[in-house]
Amino acid sequence: MNKRQKTIIIDFATIIIATAIAVVAMINLKDWVNRSEARRAMEHLSQIVLQYRKENGCVPPESYVDRIKENLEGYARLGDLRYRARLIDPDSSPDEILAYTEKNYRSFIVGKGCLVLRLDGRVEWMDKQKFKTLLAQQQKPLEIEMLQK
Repeated sequence: MNKRQKTIIIDFATIIIATAIAVVAMINLKDWVNRSEARRAMEHLSQIVLQYRKENGCVPPESYVDRIKENLEGYARLGDLRYRARLIDPDSSPDEILAYTEKNYRSFIVGKGCLVLRLDGRVEWMDKQKFKTLLAQQQKPLEIEMLQK
């Protein structure tokens, strides 16, 4: 093999490797952006819920959230939003999960997990297993029964 053929093979391999790295990076970037948009929508929902609580002394009903959620910036990225207001009572702790959405990203950076809105307004990304454990601790028999139907 002469010098020119070696150069062509090296250049070809370099282009293939660079392309593969770029494709993987774009997939991870897309999932990171989707998660960021979902988080922004959940934070906007948090502000609305906190304002409602301030004005009315309780969390808004599910029908109220259903009406406003489509107007949240980034709502399309939230997916299947679960709102647990019916199961929140006055004695609930600020750490109680008020709303959540499960996300299954395929990227190395983001992975599987849940975006969680706490009763005190905090929004956080949680590992799927940690979330399931926490939710199981907070669920009442009525909620478990409702989810099974």
